[in-house]
Amino acid sequence: MERISKTGKGIKSDETLFALIETLRELDGAGVTELADRLDVAKSTVHGHLTSMREHGFVVKRGREYHLGLAFFDYGQYVRGQMGIFRSGMQAVDELEKATGEMAWLITHENGKAMYIYGRGGQNDIDINTILGTWAYMHCNSGGKAILAHLPDEEIHQIVDEHGLPARTENTITTREALFEELEQIREQGYALNRSEDLKGVHAIGIPLMFEGEIQGALSIAGPAHRLSQERCEGEVLDQLRAATDEIELNLAYR
Repeated sequence: MERISKTGKGIKSDETLFALIETLRELDGAGVTELADRLDVAKSTVHGHLTSMREHGFVVKRGREYHLGLAFFDYGQYVRGQMGIFRSGMQAVDELEKATGEMAWLITHENGKAMYIYGRGGQNDIDINTILGTWAYMHCNSGGKAILAHLPDEEIHQIVDEHGLPARTENTITTREALFEELEQIREQGYALNRSEDLKGVHAIGIPLMFEGEIQGALSIAGPAHRLSQERCEGEVLDQLRAATDEIELNLAYR
């Protein structure tokens, strides 16, 4: 049975709708019977939700299968466009990619996870569109750790309680003690490193984006470990990130 609610406190019909959306995404499209079986709800209920979503452009029907529609993209574009760091940071990310030749990312956070809201691919055979708009665990992501370091301890504990500290590689931090030790170091030095903690063979460095004393997100550079060594991260790349961050924060102040 597909999970319907995390807390059991939501409105049941809404929880069914959200579970339906998530299942359509996981299956990359499905028919009414398959969805009803996966969610353990009546086919009439599934069909009713799908009919309403189809009328509003949130699903499309191809043959016997339903797929998520472009209305989600429309709303996502609107949400991203409302973010000050997105409007203020795109040019800086573009310039970072040209200067470093590596992936450059603008990252923000919500509900205890980090999201890539804008990025450039650098000299890598990676389709960044497969990463853009996706969620990442914060404890093994350089930008995520830069953000965590500037959140209250109570909020950090809540994030760990909800999302845990899953091991992505053998280098991932998996204990609260180790996490808080590293976050203290990040506060002192002003940047966070990811040394193959999320993906083997990939290094990254991230620095926080602050505005009026509040953490807004992070800027990061990522690339293959053989090119993006710790020495390079803490040298020229860090200098370039700091200059870009100053530019973004200035743009935020005068936007």
